[in-house]
This record gives sequence, structure tokens and C-alpha cells, in this order.
Amino acid sequence: MTVQAYAVGQPAGPTEVLAYEPRPLGPLEVDVTVTHSGICQTDLGLIDDHYGYTAFPVVVGHEAVGVVKAVGAAVDPDQLAVGQRVGVGAIAGSCGHCEWCTSGRQHLCGQRDDVVLRGTGGTFATEVRASDWRHVPPIPAALGSAEAAPLLCAGTTVFNAIVGHGVRPTDRVAVVGVGGLGHIALQVLAAWGCHVTAISTSAGKEADARRFGAHDFLTAGDLSRVGDTFDFVLDTVGADLPWDDYFATLRPRGKLCVVGVPSSPLTVTPLSLLPAEKSLVSAVVGPPSVTRALLDFAALHAIRAEVEVFPVSRIDDAIDHVRQGRARYRAVLDFGVDTH
Repeated sequence: MTVQAYAVGQPAGPTEVLAYEPRPLGPLEVDVTVTHSGICQTDLGLIDDHYGYTAFPVVVGHEAVGVVKAVGAAVDPDQLAVGQRVGVGAIAGSCGHCEWCTSGRQHLCGQRDDVVLRGTGGTFATEVRASDWRHVPPIPAALGSAEAAPLLCAGTTVFNAIVGHGVRPTDRVAVVGVGGLGHIALQVLAAWGCHVTAISTSAGKEADARRFGAHDFLTAGDLSRVGDTFDFVLDTVGADLPWDDYFATLRPRGKLCVVGVPSSPLTVTPLSLLPAEKSLVSAVVGPPSVTRALLDFAALHAIRAEVEVFPVSRIDDAIDHVRQGRARYRAVLDFGVDTH
């Protein structure tokens, strides 16, 4: 069956339908009919060529929920079956035999299948192919498809930061930014048991931050009065920050974890780190085990991405909505597929 993808032919240009016939399915591969796809800032970065390496035409998208259409001959039928509701996220495969894959850290594999970097193989399409079924998690029944889609990138990124860097339920944690990643992080950390503080440049987001689980709220100008309060600071914004000021809010051995993508190099005074053994760390989307754990955790604790849903016929409006920073808090495309 012909796949209809929504391709962008030039920087910041409109989408156009790109039709193609997929090649035969490989033994480990899975074809998924897309019902919903989230729109991430990384998608915008490629569409607008912020990174300087986009090869046009490009089909982006890496937060898909849909139903399994076909599976390869080596796919375990007890784990994945035609008609099952699943997700295809930022990483859809890995080599399976390197040190990272064999230790359960497939997201660090040098040959991983980064969906958004495929060129014309992203999830802004009627169908997407995962190169390894083990990277295709089932979606728990308690999660709606539109609300689950952003969990496959934004959600697994913040969850990987939390579990990967050993955040404890007794920790005091700050989340910088109440946006696409931040609003999920606040929910997860509150359910994790942490005392959570939201930090935003917009005082108008305090009510939402508290609704998402924040116990306290600070504006960026309040940092000077915080002192060494936090065990962990999670930076979810794609902006340059006064890094030394944020390190000053950490307790000894505290960690500042960056999951947003600042536009400039990070500059930190050595004495912000050394005397109290503080650390600058990072995180990306989690391996399959972490993504599956996040989905189960979200289902158990009623954690949802707060989304604005656009029919795919309005894909250009949805992309511009995200580009202008108006999404509250993630935009999701609905492909209008009847799954019943």
C-alpha cells in the first residue's frame, strides 16, 4: 500500500504530500499505521534547518501512536501482533550486539535508528516502519493515543533523566521550564515522591505548574534567594541560562541535568562545581526498557501529556503553532484513522 508522507521541501516551507511504496518488510521490522503523531521542537529544528544539515525534502516526526499493520518473520508473535496499539518513538532500532545494546542501553548505540534523521521516514505519514520490533512498545489501555504520543520522546527523555541519574523520592528537585518537557517532568516527579519546584520566566504559568504537581514555583529572578536547596535540577528549556546561578541552587553533590538544547556553549565557572562535588549531566530518550516503564508509570499514576489536537489536514497550522511557542503543552496530529 502506498504511504502518504507530509514532506517539507525547503527551510520553513509548507508541507506537501510525498507518496512512496515501501520496500519489502525485513525480519525484525514492523509497519505501523499512524493514528497520532506529536510535534516536537526537534522536528521544527529540522524543518527550519536550525542545525544546518537538513537534507530536503524531509519528513519529520518521531512521536507516533498507531496500530501494527504488518510484522516481519522474526517478530515474536507473543509480544507484538497485527492490530495491536503501539508507539514508535525517537529511536526505532539499534544494532543489538554492541556493548550498549547488550547492556540494555540501546539508546546509546552508534547505529541506532533515529527516526527523525531518516530524511523521508518520519512519523508525519500514514505509516511508519520500525527497524526492530523490540523498540516498539505497546500502549497501555489507560492512556489515550493523543496524550500518549508525546511520552515517546518528551516523556521518555525526562523519565530517563530521573531514573538514569538516580533521583530519589526523598530528593528536592527543580524543573526549569513549564513547557512540552517540563509539564511532563513535573507530573512524573510529583508521582515519584519528590518535593518539586517549577522555575519559569513566566509568572503566568504558576497555576499550571501547580496543577501539574509542583509544590513551589519560582521565577528566574528568584534564584538568588534560593540558596543550596536542590538535589537535582532538570533543565528542559532550549535556552541559554545563567549556569553558575543554577549551580548555586544545588546542594553538595547535586546534579544539573540538561535535556533542552541551548543555542550557545555552556559556560560554567570551575568553582561552581569543584568545592561541593556538583555535576553537569545530560540525558536523551531512554532505551526500550525505560520507555516501557514510563508508559506503565504514566498509566498507573494518571500522567498525561496535555495536548492540543490538530487534524492532519491542518498540519501546517499545527507546525506554525509550535513554531510560535503557543502550544499548551504539546501539539499532536490526528490522522483520522478508525482503529475499530
